[in-house]
Amino acid sequence: MRNKMPFLSFSILLFLTTVMSCGNNLPQGPPIGPGADEIGYRFASSNLPRNTSPNVPASELNELVSGNTQFGLDIYRKLSEEDGNLFYSPYSISIALGMTFAGAKGNTEAEMADTLHFTLPQNRLHPAFNYLDLELMSRGQGAKGKDDKGFRLNIANSLWGETTYTFLTDFLDTLALNYGAGLNLVDFINQPEKCREYINWWVENRTEQRIKNLLPQGILTSDTRLVLVNAIYFNAAWLHQFEDFNTSDEKFFLLDGGDVMVPMMNQTEDFGYSKGDGWQACQMLYDGGEMAMVILLPDEGMFGEIEQQLDADYLDEVVKGLEVKSVELSLPKFEFDASFGLKPTLESLGMKDAFIPDIADLSGMDGTRLLYIMDVIHKAL
Repeated sequence: MRNKMPFLSFSILLFLTTVMSCGNNLPQGPPIGPGADEIGYRFASSNLPRNTSPNVPASELNELVSGNTQFGLDIYRKLSEEDGNLFYSPYSISIALGMTFAGAKGNTEAEMADTLHFTLPQNRLHPAFNYLDLELMSRGQGAKGKDDKGFRLNIANSLWGETTYTFLTDFLDTLALNYGAGLNLVDFINQPEKCREYINWWVENRTEQRIKNLLPQGILTSDTRLVLVNAIYFNAAWLHQFEDFNTSDEKFFLLDGGDVMVPMMNQTEDFGYSKGDGWQACQMLYDGGEMAMVILLPDEGMFGEIEQQLDADYLDEVVKGLEVKSVELSLPKFEFDASFGLKPTLESLGMKDAFIPDIADLSGMDGTRLLYIMDVIHKAL
């Protein structure tokens, strides 16, 4: 009779937060806060500094951006199967999973690459993410924020590991070199709830107190070994401001054929504009001219058809066709927030092994097969 071996597995949780307000990078060193002693907090980092001048060919950067765009649209197609408005940050999801991908091996690595549209090899992918991240953080210098305090695009990545657990030097080096991230060591085994409160404190500070209680009570356990958090805070003013006197209650038409009265902001200004078969698009610049929102408006009755056609190439053609023209623009005032677990969505797109204990191969993190991803939780507002 064969003896059964005891099975051990430890969980990884990914938490992604985005705040849009319509960001200069916040410090990413040790986030010493209240209760640090209770959770045995200490900071471990690679001896390598972040590479602030990565050598990345334009072709590789374009390959990464194109893949990220397609992944974002794949996510959209899955999430839009549910009713209601949809608000999320594909970049937050991609970069957090990119950091996790650094520790993936075998079929887990292959499934993640296919799902996330990572076509570059590991040794080129992470420098490309680094270049893109640094480029985004350099935008908006001297521009205005919505609250007149200055443009903010704050991007912060942090990893929280169990203090008694050992992570491989190569994994920590990759994160330090390409993401500016060290490892915050805490006592998940004995103080999971205190650790949750501490990580929530970190997120709250990185999002200017906009996102509170990202990690719900009970989500961390004594089996948690690694928590990865990506926090993005974006606050920018429009280059062309909407004036209050041009805002009035008007009809907004719904997909079901009905309508609702909403505060509609109006202005006539020079915007990027393009028009195609069944759609119009408008590009609105933020102050400073280095960031923009592109609005794609399907013609009446064409929403479903345009939605089904959306892919990276389609969106690229929309953006390439933009030309500066005088546009009469009406835009409803809106506020969105969303919070959801991405595990079912990622599994349906083909990323399965990473979530299965004893199957997941994240041995590039710790040299064992004990780690697996419990969930990927995204919150945006």
